[in-house]
Amino acid sequence: MHYACINLLNWQKFFRYIGNVHGDEPVGRELLINLANWLCDNYLKDPLVFFFLYLHRYNLAKLIVENVHLHLLPSMNPDGFSLRKRGNANNIDLNRDFPDQFFSLNDDEDSRQPETRAIMNWLRDIRFTASATLHGGALVANYPWDGSEDKRTKYYGCPDDDAFRFMASIYSHSHYNMSSSKEFLSGITNGAAWYPLYGGMQDWNYIHAGCFELTLEISDNKWPNSTELPILWKYNKMSLLNLVASLVKTGVHGRIYSSVDGKPLPGSITVSGINYTVTAGKTLGDYHRFLAPRDKYEVVATMIGYKSKNTTIWLDDGPVTLDFVLDPEVSIKESVVQNVYDCDCNSKSTQEFVQFLWGAHLEVFFILIVILGFLLFLFQRRAKIKVPTSRQLSGSKKTVEV
Repeated sequence: MHYACINLLNWQKFFRYIGNVHGDEPVGRELLINLANWLCDNYLKDPLVFFFLYLHRYNLAKLIVENVHLHLLPSMNPDGFSLRKRGNANNIDLNRDFPDQFFSLNDDEDSRQPETRAIMNWLRDIRFTASATLHGGALVANYPWDGSEDKRTKYYGCPDDDAFRFMASIYSHSHYNMSSSKEFLSGITNGAAWYPLYGGMQDWNYIHAGCFELTLEISDNKWPNSTELPILWKYNKMSLLNLVASLVKTGVHGRIYSSVDGKPLPGSITVSGINYTVTAGKTLGDYHRFLAPRDKYEVVATMIGYKSKNTTIWLDDGPVTLDFVLDPEVSIKESVVQNVYDCDCNSKSTQEFVQFLWGAHLEVFFILIVILGFLLFLFQRRAKIKVPTSRQLSGSKKTVEV
């Protein structure tokens, strides 16, 4: 089952929730169905709910539906759910089946499970800004990296470590009691510092799809009694809402244009000091870059064939809209000169013109050649007569004009 509450404006941000990655962890499946129903039921009822980071009250249902393309996949592993086991029908752990940055075991995409390939293709079709998967068995918000290069259990942060810590804190502090965890400081953890895993979805999303993904452990009990679902929904509802709303309430967003014709450019956005690139959309040139607030950033826009531009922003308690207009590396004047001398000798019109001249007008060509030969003969005779004068001037300075 796949729910989508979608705004029709294509340049908006995309967010995705996935539940039931492991078949024996069904709480996320139920919570995402509740989330879809809650958004659709409350969109026009104007409920005012608090967004934890900012001292404002928002209609979160309206904010999310009108500003975010929200995709909900309640169950990634329906076969495992039906069998009440962790793996899929082939008994494969789907959260160990993605290509990994450190080990080549899963590099053959054709050998991946159908559920894994479906998720990978989904990410290629849609540029999700951020996402999260819902798991069970603990109570913590987990962020990249999930593994370390030497397989040791240690903190191993990705280039956007500050942004991921901020994302994880949004979920943890909006939760009923996750942030008060005695096992995990503030209810968040780096994946490799908790226990290293390889072939996970979280790291693959960030590396290959430009998507900031969290792994959310939302229930200590993997398969609780159904009577506990209302309280689990109550504990997680604000976390689920605020994490999606964070795409609207923070970060830097904008579009990249050409100064020549104003058309959008599918350029790239980087932030100085962070080794990570966000790609703008091919159609609208839009980009959405998640960043932790209350800091200064230098944002750089680049595009092949254009001069890069950079500017410094202060990301305070709110988002920044930043558009870039890039100038081409080759000036318009040079481009025009080049076009004047360009010749498409294979074009149909050129071939027809040559055939016209070579056909019935061959006699005219012969007469013109005789006249040109006679004029060349007279010119050479005149040059021989003026040789002494030329020698007298041989020592004079020559002016060259290009």
